Formats: sequence, structure tokens, C-alpha cells
Amino acid sequence: MSFAQQGTGISNGIAIGPVHVLSRGELEIPEYAIPLNLIDKELARYQHALEVTRQHLRQVRDNIPRNTPVDIAEFIDTHLLMLDDSAFAVIPLDLIRGMQCNAEWALRLQRDKLVSVFDAMDDAYLRTRRDDVDHLVNSVQRVLLSSPIHHGVKHSSEHPLSGYIIVADELSPADTVLMQHQGIAGFITETGGPTSHTAILARSLRIPAIVGLHHARRVLRNEETIILDGQHGWMHAAPDTYTLQYFHQRRRDIQQYFADAVRNRHTPAITLDKVPISLQANIELPDDIPALLEVGAQGVGLYRTEFFFMNRKEVPTEKEQYETFCDVISQLDGRPLTIRTLDLGADKQMDDASASTQVINPALGLRAIRLCLQEPDLFIPQLRAILRASVQGPVRMMIPMLSNLHELHMLMQLVNETKRQLHKEGHRFDAEMPIGGMIEVPAAAIQAEMFARELDFLSIGTNDLIQYTLAIDRTDDEVSYLYDPVHPAVLKLVHQVIQAGRMCNTPVSMCGEMAGESRYTRLLLGLGLTEFSMHANSLPDIKTNITHSHRGHLQQQVQAILTTQDYATFRDHLDQFLDTD
Repeated sequence: MSFAQQGTGISNGIAIGPVHVLSRGELEIPEYAIPLNLIDKELARYQHALEVTRQHLRQVRDNIPRNTPVDIAEFIDTHLLMLDDSAFAVIPLDLIRGMQCNAEWALRLQRDKLVSVFDAMDDAYLRTRRDDVDHLVNSVQRVLLSSPIHHGVKHSSEHPLSGYIIVADELSPADTVLMQHQGIAGFITETGGPTSHTAILARSLRIPAIVGLHHARRVLRNEETIILDGQHGWMHAAPDTYTLQYFHQRRRDIQQYFADAVRNRHTPAITLDKVPISLQANIELPDDIPALLEVGAQGVGLYRTEFFFMNRKEVPTEKEQYETFCDVISQLDGRPLTIRTLDLGADKQMDDASASTQVINPALGLRAIRLCLQEPDLFIPQLRAILRASVQGPVRMMIPMLSNLHELHMLMQLVNETKRQLHKEGHRFDAEMPIGGMIEVPAAAIQAEMFARELDFLSIGTNDLIQYTLAIDRTDDEVSYLYDPVHPAVLKLVHQVIQAGRMCNTPVSMCGEMAGESRYTRLLLGLGLTEFSMHANSLPDIKTNITHSHRGHLQQQVQAILTTQDYATFRDHLDQFLDTD
């Protein structure tokens, strides 16, 4: 009997094929004492397990096709670096010695400590980094327990899975890379969210995928044919002939659409009524720049700097940050760089002391600009580095999590004091470097006109704006169904910010995930947005949508939708608008 289930679609595309269910099972971690005379052997056993895991990851990385985007290998390199970090390479050894316990139990204790820190983080993207900890821990544990590192995702010579749709509880980035290498059609996981590394990889590799589809392994059987709609999040089991024909045609249309998008990636992004649209990219590391240049991005609309501070105990120095900024500016070769200042929270320090303070609701606590203003010793080195780098090319500084003008005024005082100090020391900097703010708190969106009068630009961070407006955590799959980028309250706030920028002649961009979703491109154009920033791999698709759109007509349609008073009519008209090619 045919039936359908909906999860969270994370990668646009249609997959049709037989099911392969991965059965990993829960690892049972034993706890037992190790005699003193055997401690050295236990230490060696743990170190051997780390080395076996390293070798496996290196093998996965070395088998990645050369034409794969550079950021794919970086996910594997990140896991390799984590294995060398003291959190994995040193602390479990100390626990084995100190507690005279077995290696599995020491790693379990360290895992629980690390996960508790990540669970307390307020930033949705960073919070899902606990998945990386779990993936690595499970890989090492399986070696210690003499189990295979991966159950089900194997080299194609052992089990050819080309054309299959994988169904699992979760998948690691290494699993995802192996699947792409084997030609697997798509995947479904019962857990996970849209900001996990696995989700990001799926989008980058263009693997159709759904996450958060609860009980999928119970209701689906090996070899049965299913349809996976990675855009809308629907899984169709036992489809009838008509449904199969419909989705086969949709798949052909999508494949042709992407082929056209890639072919036109270097053409200007101009609407049918001759409105130029700025398309920039979000980056996290200097190594992201080649992918940005390949797709013809006009610059960097968001450089996340908190990755300087993660997985380390020492605060990065001014010199280290300055040199990295200069490297990025040099690679951009005259394209603009927007650097977001530190967006960490009080619960996200770099050493184990971060877990000492229990934060009841970190999402509403000391984070981003609030933390920077309270901890100038943390913030001023970064501020100095940004200002000094500003003479190397077009640099803008962007402030996250602004919620009131008092914060902005305090920031500007600090900026002016830093400029005076740099001038006194003989350092060069761009005295007119643009300073902008992220609009990601409803309070800031409501008073966007005030911010627009005092800032050089605004950038809408939809990830947090949607969560704060709707009071939901989109990484919590118990409530993720409520995460709605096109909720009328969200759309009205976005429209209000764009209008405020127009009234004050202040540029407004969008750097949140919504900007990189092709489903929403026409809607955002209709709301008046002319500057987008997104993951580099989303850019060709977005550009194709723009070049096939008439902005003036879209604005008329969207204005009519926004003024609709009846909610049912609003949703009906909006759904029709979004589904129109």
C-alpha cells in the first residue's frame, strides 16, 4: 500500500530507487578496572584505536574525486584534526591512568563532557557540532570493541550500492563522502537537522536527502522502491505508476535546471527588468575562497570568525587574525570582504572552564556583541586586526546580535578608541571602513529604521530571526516542524527591514540560510531584496532564478500576498506563488 511521510528536506533533488537500511545498533560500553601493571597496555590499545580511525579517515579523504568541491575534504580534515586535539588524544589517556579504567569507559566519560558543552551552546550551527564528537567517538569505540568503523556503508567492491537510497539513524560526513563516491541516489536519516555537517555535505554534493524522518527504519524494508523529495522533505513508499511517472519527470526537469545553472554561473545576475542583484558567499575558512571564485561570487557577504576560537585553549592573537584576514583579502583580489565579529556565547569558551557555568537559556544570554562588550580583552585584538587589515582591500565589519542602540553606541566608542590607539602606534587602517549590523533579533527588525540611520549597511540573519520570532529551536526535531521561513510574521519583519534600508539609503543584504534556498529567491526579490549571500554551491541555482524573474511583477504579487488578512487565503496564495516556476 502506498503511503508518504514528511521529514526535513535538506538538499534539493529527487531520488528514486531501492532502499538499503543501515543497521548500526547501539554500542554497549563496558566499564571495568584495569590493574596497575596493565595500564600501559590499555593506553597503547586506545592509541592504536585512534590510529586505525585516522587511517580510515585518510583513506576516505584520499578517495574523494578530484573534481569534488574543496570544502568536502575539509570536513574529513576537521575530523582528523579533532583526533589530534587533546580532547581525544590526551584527556582519555589521563582518565585511564587516573581512574584505572578501561579505554572505552574513559572515552565515554570524555564524550559526555564534550557533548554537555555543545548542548549548552546558543548558536544552532555550532550546537550541531556535537554530531562530529559523536561520529568520532563511535568510530573509535567500534575499533576498541572490535566492530567495523562503518556498518553498511562499505567500499563498492564489498557491497555495490549504486542507485540505492540509504536509510539510517544518522550518518557521519565520512559516510556521506563514501556514498557520493559509490553513486548512492540519496539518503534518509531518522535524526539530524539542516545545519549538521552531514546536511551541509549533502547540499554541497547535491545528494537528495531528508533528515528527521522518525521511525523510517521501522516502516521501510530493504529493496522496496521509494521516492525521496529532497526539497519538500517527502518520502513516498510503494508509489503507484502515476506517482512514479510524475517524479521521474520532476527529476529530469531538476537535472536540466542544475545543468543550465552551472553553465551560466559566470553570467551577471540581472533580472528580466534589468535590475542588477549582488550575489556573495558565506565562508568560514580561507580555504573556502576557491569555491567562491569558481561560481562567480562577487565577494564575501559573511565571514564567520568564531572558528578562530573553537577547538583551542588560547585566544587567537591579533597577529594571527590579522594575517588570516590579509590572506583572505589577497585571495579575493579586490572583491569585498564582510567580516562578522566574534559570535560566541558565555558558554562557548575554548577550554574546559566553559562547562563550569551553567546557563539556563544560553540563546538569550551573554553572546555575540554582548559578550564582546563585556570582555574587551577578547574583542579588542580582533577589532584591531580587522581595522589593520582594512587597508589591504575593501573590508566591512558586521556586528552580530544587535538588539538596541545602546549596544551600538558602546561599540562605536570602542571602535573610535581603538582607531586612536592604532593611529598613535603608527598602524595604517581605513578610517572610513563600513560598519554594519546583523538583524537577527525581532527587536532589531522592528527598530530597523533606527539602526539603518546609524549604520553603513544591514544584513538579515534569517536563521536566528526565524527562531527568535517563532520561539522554536530548529535543531530540535521535536519542534522543527514549526520552523517556517515564510510565516507571515517572519515575512513582515524581513520586508520591514528592507523598507527601512530603502528609506535611509542603507544597503540591506541577507546572509541567512533562506538566501541560499532557491525556493525563496522569487519571494525575496518580491520583498525588495537586492543583495544575497549564501553557501557558494547554492549560487548558480539562485542566479538562474534571478535571471528568469521580473522583479517589478514579483513585487506587485508579494505586496498583494502580504496585505491579505485571512490566514488561510494568505497561505494558499503564498503556496501558489512559491510553486510557480
